[in-house]
Amino acid sequence: MSEQYVLDLQEVDETQVAVVGGKAAHLGGLSRIDGIRVPAGFCVTTAAFRRIMAEAPSIDDRLDQLSRLNPDDREAIRTLSAEIRRTIDGIAVPGDLAAAITHALAQLGEQAAYAVRSSATAEDLPTASFAGQQDTYLNVVGPAAILQHVSRCWASLFTDRAVTYRLRNGIDHRTVHMAVVVQRMVLPDAAGILFTADPVTGNRKVATVEASFGLGEALVSGLVNPDVFTVRDGEVIAEAVAAKQRAVQALPTGGTQEVAIDLRRQEQPALTDAQVVRLVQLGRRIEAHFGRPQDIEWCLVDDDFQIVQSRPITTLFPIPAARDAENHVYLSVGHQQMMTDPMKPLGYSMWQLTAMAPMHEAGGRLFVDVTRHLATPASRAGLLENAGRSDPLTRDALETVIDRIDVVPSLPDQRPAGPPASGASAPIETDPAIVTELIERSQASIAALRRDIRTKTGPALFDFLLLEAFQEHKRVLSDPLNIQAIMAGMEATWWLNDKLYEWLGEKNAADTLTLSAPGNVTSEMGLALLDVADVIRPHPEVVAFLQSVEDDGFLDELPKLAGGTEARDAIEAYLDRYGMRCVGEIDITRPRWRERPTTLVPAILDNVRNFEAGAAKRRFEHGRQEAQRKAQEVLERLRALPDGEQKADETKRMIDRVRTFIGYREYPKYDIISRYFVYKQALLEEAERLVQADVLPEKEDAFYLTFQELHDVVRSNQVDDKLIQQRKDEFRSYQALTPPRVLTSDGEVIAGAYRRDDVPTGALIGLPVSAGTVEGRARVILDMAQADLEPGDILVTAHTDPSWTPLFVAIAGLVTEVGGLMTHGAVIAREYGLPAVVCVVDATRLISDGQRIRVHGSDGYVEILP
Repeated sequence: MSEQYVLDLQEVDETQVAVVGGKAAHLGGLSRIDGIRVPAGFCVTTAAFRRIMAEAPSIDDRLDQLSRLNPDDREAIRTLSAEIRRTIDGIAVPGDLAAAITHALAQLGEQAAYAVRSSATAEDLPTASFAGQQDTYLNVVGPAAILQHVSRCWASLFTDRAVTYRLRNGIDHRTVHMAVVVQRMVLPDAAGILFTADPVTGNRKVATVEASFGLGEALVSGLVNPDVFTVRDGEVIAEAVAAKQRAVQALPTGGTQEVAIDLRRQEQPALTDAQVVRLVQLGRRIEAHFGRPQDIEWCLVDDDFQIVQSRPITTLFPIPAARDAENHVYLSVGHQQMMTDPMKPLGYSMWQLTAMAPMHEAGGRLFVDVTRHLATPASRAGLLENAGRSDPLTRDALETVIDRIDVVPSLPDQRPAGPPASGASAPIETDPAIVTELIERSQASIAALRRDIRTKTGPALFDFLLLEAFQEHKRVLSDPLNIQAIMAGMEATWWLNDKLYEWLGEKNAADTLTLSAPGNVTSEMGLALLDVADVIRPHPEVVAFLQSVEDDGFLDELPKLAGGTEARDAIEAYLDRYGMRCVGEIDITRPRWRERPTTLVPAILDNVRNFEAGAAKRRFEHGRQEAQRKAQEVLERLRALPDGEQKADETKRMIDRVRTFIGYREYPKYDIISRYFVYKQALLEEAERLVQADVLPEKEDAFYLTFQELHDVVRSNQVDDKLIQQRKDEFRSYQALTPPRVLTSDGEVIAGAYRRDDVPTGALIGLPVSAGTVEGRARVILDMAQADLEPGDILVTAHTDPSWTPLFVAIAGLVTEVGGLMTHGAVIAREYGLPAVVCVVDATRLISDGQRIRVHGSDGYVEILP
């Protein structure tokens, strides 16, 4: 029986995580790499852990209780975890198990010193690094002490930190088992950590070495600041030698102690440059073996490196796959679309298939390769100007990249310098009939899609989508008239802001001039929910019922109440027009309002509580009159200037133009999302057929396949279950990553910065997108369904796509981490007259819910008030 309880590290590799845990599996893999030395040792397998757990049936009940705890309930976690640890500690190691461990010890040297280290089955995996959550014991001497510390490692599966981590990440306590590594103790001259990619910037070509004297424990525990070496292309390119005042050393009788380092040695580097370069070469071998960047713990003994641990660096943002080895610069699509959360494979692949430009996936997000745009002066200038208007942080990051000769090739312009070629998109007339025609074309095209898709099933549906529906989708978006109408509104906005600042010193004048612009389908959506609230407000029974709604079938229950039929009809009518929308709507897999109408209930109840009947009409009319007054005031002031009549005439034409076209800016997205819901309903019917045929366990599993993969499954009636599980694990890990605005093919995240000195000390800098100053209570809301707003509140969130608009009617100002001058949140904030600052880095972390803040919508900063 003993062989199932103990395995030599030489017998182990990465495929045996279930038997030996993540750490031991990695150590076994390391020991097989040519030229890599790993201290000798063995592993007490998970079979031994299961045997121990079986000795104490009472643990089962406690695990049930543990799984029901809230991860924020620290006291309950502490109490229950301590009980489980005490129980495991108190179990005597059965004789045959103890004999197997002592036999393995005898072969390595019974009285030698050992490191006893936990190795959990969910530890050091590619999608989750559990560094430091279980225990490690150094310099343990003698069989009795080793057995005692093996028991402690088993118990350490239930430290408060490990339990909280599993609860937060949805990992079942019962699925994680503990193996234990017992290794010959290494007594090093120096030790530390090697990152084979830069852990801060993500650059895969830069390695970082941290080193200190003695055992690595001094560095890991924060006892000393280490020396830090940066290595690129086989050369130390930077080093910072720290004053290392203390070290941790092993005691002859077991255990460790802190010692003072001789004053003359404190500021000597722990490694020579040659040793650093040699260590990085070993790290590159290890990285190549495991196929991803590694975080490696190493020891130096007599000028010989030994590796005591290697795990993946899970915090790095993945790099889009490229077909060549050239340098590439990628721009985030999510920052333009106001959706930086990860998308599921069906979601990002559908967006790729219907987008107007090639897009590359990484970390569940999409990126556009802008390398060629940066290569020539003319296209570079155009890209920087567009980026600067929408997001100054992106522009600054791109300028950083351009300054690096090694990243972006520089090519001459393709055409000779001179005036632009004539015949570029000619401006269209300022005619509201153009907008009407475009909307009618869109509606007719979507009606045809709904009609034609009804008869399509199986592989024929996918062929129809790929060859007909997606082509029509792109044809509508690329219609020259559509693009001219969008650009007309945006260019008129820019013209008004630039000229009125130049002539009158007015900042962001277009913000007021576009209040209540006609035909904006997104702002109408927010006002329409006020009308829904007007229907519900007179019926107390309906209001009370909605306050306790949890089930999406609530609409069927409403007619049983007084006023319930009218309430249901009003919500249904709203869903007929806007039910295809939802938070993160560019991901087709996200639940739409029509699929999950409970999402809207908090916003409806806020409107019932905070407004009186007729608020939508009054609000729109107030905005329209405000814009009219502003136009009159601006034109009067212009006429008083030199050439005033001409300036006033030009400005009047631009005001008419902006009010004609700016509302249409929101319509193409409405068109896209309307089509998406039609596609989704058809694909879900296919997924339901696959469930009925026992191909998929549940419909939503189809979301973890790309469009092409789902097509193949429908054709073959076979699915790779492991692929779906892998995608689910990857998606979970992607949720912990923050996508960069700009990313290079070396994996380097280029973070832009605001270069301003005209804001008060301590203020949070952002991009001004909607004029005015407002002071109020910050409501930090990350989930629209959790909204609970009072009049005067300022919404602080990560990003707002059109689905957040119903909340805008109840707030006094807006702060977001992502956004631009022409993104949805900014356009609607201007229409509603809300002071707004976007692109505020880490706003949801730096501003606490309930704090009072002042938003400077004209000057682009936010003050946190005492």
